[in-house]
Amino acid sequence: MAQHTVTLIPGDGIGSETSAAMRKVLAASGCDIKWEVAEAGSAVMDSCGTPLPESTIDAVRRNKIAIKGPITTPVGTGFRSVNVALRKTLQLYVNLRPVVSMPGAGGRYDDVDLVIVRENSEDLYAGVEFEEGSEDAAHLIDFCKESGAGTIRPDSGISIKPISVTATQNIVRYAFEYAIAHHRHKVTAVHKANIMKHTDGLFLRVAREVAKEYEGRIEFDDRIVDAFCMNLVIDPSQFDVIVFPNLYGDIASDLCAGLVGGLGIAPGANIGKDYAIFEAVHGSAPDIAGKNIANPTAEILSGAMMLDYMHENECAERIRNAVRAIYAEGAYATADIRWATGSDRPACSCTEFTDELVKRIQNSL
Repeated sequence: MAQHTVTLIPGDGIGSETSAAMRKVLAASGCDIKWEVAEAGSAVMDSCGTPLPESTIDAVRRNKIAIKGPITTPVGTGFRSVNVALRKTLQLYVNLRPVVSMPGAGGRYDDVDLVIVRENSEDLYAGVEFEEGSEDAAHLIDFCKESGAGTIRPDSGISIKPISVTATQNIVRYAFEYAIAHHRHKVTAVHKANIMKHTDGLFLRVAREVAKEYEGRIEFDDRIVDAFCMNLVIDPSQFDVIVFPNLYGDIASDLCAGLVGGLGIAPGANIGKDYAIFEAVHGSAPDIAGKNIANPTAEILSGAMMLDYMHENECAERIRNAVRAIYAEGAYATADIRWATGSDRPACSCTEFTDELVKRIQNSL
């Protein structure tokens, strides 16, 4: 078996705990990984003057594959998201989030099997913003008024929503190619083209054009985002691979996670032409950091996704099988899963869950 060198960004908050759990589980699976640890987040802000040191970006570029723990993003103030900065810097234009039911996880449904494909580089998350009261915001407000585009209140902060032909072609084509490679049958494009005709309208037009290239191989339809959310809750089985612009994809992926038990079991990946970073969907949960009660499942399943990406499929499947078995039996569950299932059984710690998972994987070998 080949040795793989992977950049590990532990993150902050519960990141150090869930990352440590993931490392133990991947080692137990039989995969040979050499870890290069690189730091990011609030923990290095004081020492480096930035939450994302250039040395960390260099480590990802050098190894081409990375996995990261959650990193805190301040709300409303402070530095911008490290996650967004990594995606932009490394051109990780695909955000991939599989959503699969797991018996014993407290999901609302038993048979959810969806894949979220979210465009990662533009939309309102592009970071093109103008602060309320700034000279640039005033110029933009005046321009919109003079050009007849619309009236914006003078005390407004403004964000720009770019949607390009290029990025839309890339993400929709990725969704179709993923569907083919993984024996899926349908791609659904989600939008708000009835209102935002020059942005979401472009996304829908280009998605339909790309879909024609796959006629006869993969079914295609589209949904307005609010109707999609309603129909998703009513009957998730009507969807398969779902492709979104950035903002809708971020919101809908959390909604989908809620169908199967929550963010604690939701893995994810950010993929580009040259690099890939795998990560749990959930946040850094600083309120429970250091208490050994975090659920490491999402980080562990993100590690399994990474193993698939590295063509270590047998190791990845060992991990998923063991995780499914533990959840189905119900004896080992962290506090979030106990809450989701309504169980009054004592919750296990992050370490206890990890050790049991490691034991089961080793027994399977």
